[in-house]
Formats: sequence, C-alpha cells, structure tokens
Amino acid sequence: MPNRHRPFVSRLDYVTLLFYFALVLIGLLAVFSVEYRSTDAGLFLHGKNYTNQTIFLGISLFVGLIILFTDSKVFASMAFLSYLFGIILLIVTIFLGKNIKGSHSWLQIGPFSFQPGEVCKIFTALALAKFLSLTETNFKTLKHRLIGVGIALFPAVIIILQNETGLALVYFSFILALYREGLPNSILIIGFSFVVLTLTSLLLSQLTLFIILSLLLTMALALLWKRVLKDRALRAVIIGAYGIALLFSQVVVPFAFKKVLQGYQIQRIYSMLGQDVPKSYMKTVAADEDDDDAPAKKKDNNYNVMQSKIAIGSGGFIGKGFLNGTSTKNNFVPEQHTDFIFCSIGEQFGFLGSAILICLYIGLMVRITILAERQRSVFSRVYAYCVASILFFHFAVNISMTIGLAPVIGITLPFLSYGGSSLLSFSILIFILLRLDADRNVVIR
Repeated sequence: MPNRHRPFVSRLDYVTLLFYFALVLIGLLAVFSVEYRSTDAGLFLHGKNYTNQTIFLGISLFVGLIILFTDSKVFASMAFLSYLFGIILLIVTIFLGKNIKGSHSWLQIGPFSFQPGEVCKIFTALALAKFLSLTETNFKTLKHRLIGVGIALFPAVIIILQNETGLALVYFSFILALYREGLPNSILIIGFSFVVLTLTSLLLSQLTLFIILSLLLTMALALLWKRVLKDRALRAVIIGAYGIALLFSQVVVPFAFKKVLQGYQIQRIYSMLGQDVPKSYMKTVAADEDDDDAPAKKKDNNYNVMQSKIAIGSGGFIGKGFLNGTSTKNNFVPEQHTDFIFCSIGEQFGFLGSAILICLYIGLMVRITILAERQRSVFSRVYAYCVASILFFHFAVNISMTIGLAPVIGITLPFLSYGGSSLLSFSILIFILLRLDADRNVVIR
C-alpha cells in the first residue's frame, strides 16, 4: 500500500517520538531533582519549577496533537506570513519587552512571559524551507543565496538589539541547512576564517594583528607575483581580503565589544580564553555596575562554570544517585535548572548517565537527518535540516558551556532546561517535522 494511503497513525515516525519523550522525561526528572526537598509537603507544589514544567509539557503535547491533525500543506502556505508575524513580534519586543537579567527579549501577556526569539526560530525555519522550495528559486545564484542568508539572519539582528546575544547566535545555525542545499564550501571557509580572526583579535593587540596581516599580504603578493600582475581578479581578491580582515579586526570586533556585548559577557569570553579584559573594554564592563543584575553577574565570572565542573566531576563514573546531588541540592550552581541543567545529570548519574544523554541527542539528530533525506518535498527536507541544525547548536554550545569549553551565553539545553518558551518551541519544531514526514511522499510547496 502506498505510504500516503496508509492510516495516519501508522505513518508517524515513532523512533523520533521515542527520542522526544525520553528527553523531555529526563528533563522533568532533572528539574525535579534540583528543587525537590524531603521536607516538602507534597510532590507537586504550586510555584515549583518542576510543577510549572509539567504544565508546560502538557501544553506542548496539546499543541503537538493539534499540529499532527493539521494538513501538512498549511505549514508551507503560512510560512511567509508567520515569518512576518515573528519579525513584527520581535520589533514590538524591543519597545515593550520585559527586562530580565539585562535582556529586553521577553514579552509579557497577562501573567505569562515568553521570548519571541524562541518562537521565531520556528517561523524562520518554515520561511527558509518555503523560499528554497519555490520553483523560481535557484540557489546556485548569488542573489538567491543572499536572500536565503538574509531570511535566516535578519531575526538575529533584531534580537541583538534586545541585548540577547546568545539567542541571536542560534540563527547562525541555519547556515548548516543552507550548506546542505548547495551553499559553497568557500562560505564555510570564510566563516571559519572570521572565527579565527575574531579570536586573534581578542588575543593580540590591534597593532600586532595589523603587522601580521600586512606581512601575510606581502607574502601572498611575493609568492603569486607573476599571477597577480596578469590576473586583475586575483589581485582584487587578495587586496580585498586584506581590507576586509583589517576592517573586521580593527573596527567591527572592537565595536561589538564596546557597543553590543554586555560587560559580563566580555568577562566570560576573556575568562574562557584565560586572559584579562583589556583596558579598552573595561569601560564597557564597568558600565554593568549600573545594572540591577550586576552583582549576580559580577560575583565571579568563572563561578558558574567552576561550580558546574565541580558538580559534574563529583559524579564520577556512575554518579551519586538520583536526588543525591550535593551541589545541586545546595544550590551551589547558579541557573542549575536552566542553562546549567546538564550538571545535575553529571552529578547524579555520572559519566555513564551523561554519555547516555549525549547518545540520545545524537540519536535524535541522526534520525532527523534520515527523515530529511527521505523527503520527496524540498520544503520538508529543508525544514528537517533546520530543526537538526537548531538542536545541534543548542546541544553543542550548552554542554560546552557547562564544562568550560565555551563562554556562558545563555543557551538552553533542548527539552531539559526549565522554561515554557524553550520547551514549547522545541516541541513544535519536532511535531511539525513529524507531520511533514507523515506526508513525505507528497510534494509540498
């Protein structure tokens, strides 16, 4: 029997559903283990984070059920409209947003607060999939590549204006989906070069870096002298690359650290690099003293990561056991129910439990990639890769943060970290994917 004529229930991918439920249940247990005390009057108490997370999960499953019974073509037809709605929502948040921990990225409607940037990830994934699936789109042309990158990164620009740099960086993960659709290798090389240039800009003085870049230019011209004289295009590329590198290292990076990044973020980045904050950026750091949340941020820029590593390391190979985590029980790790939820797994279930959790994430992402490659529709394939890219970025950066391999930028761990916006947005991403995969033999535009 052809796939499209089989009953809807039999067309759902239960492997992906199994991964999803395993992760959200582990997340509930992790949040519960952080907050529960033996002296509590009951199991589910009002105001507890694990109680709220259970409610959020119920809402997410209800929304997911609605998505599963929605015609799959609706997501394609509403893609651009939803993206426009998301952009408007982000702009409104700049002016009406609620200030939480120095970020102006929260919108409050009645008693509920949520981050439009979290929800907009869904709209961006759909809009990108819609654009690339249009018959008139030729992703081999520079024009359409720039449009695709613009769709992916425009929300990030608005989110940066909300002082939410960490969430804005998530939108760069869409580049992975674009790469699957034909973005040339040169883009990845250029992107990697900018990362290297950023790091060298932070580790070296501007004068030293200027001398190094000038020496590299001289060497390139000397080695390719004959070709440079004959080939005007090559000459333009070499000199243009030198000019862009100078502009980026001498202007863009200093501007970002002085005007865009928060003081505590600068301190965390330099702490990760093992360096002191340069005097030129100290004014930016000092400006955070006027922030109401400054004492918590400035307490010790290595404190969060240090306590997280202590908690994870104390778990050993098999862990201390469920509800027996010393660091998590005594609130030694700040934000241990949100950004640092992974340390509760490491402390209670040790290396073995952490490895199993990582395998579950990898298994989910591999499964989503398999689903993507079996889609007949370009729309469904691109959307699936967008979901995988978002999950990978959150997973890799969050765990790297907790073990000190990346600066603390406020990235949640999918399905585990406490938060209604996060859990709902990731759940919607998964359930839309399941709905599209159920109609994988149907061409959706």
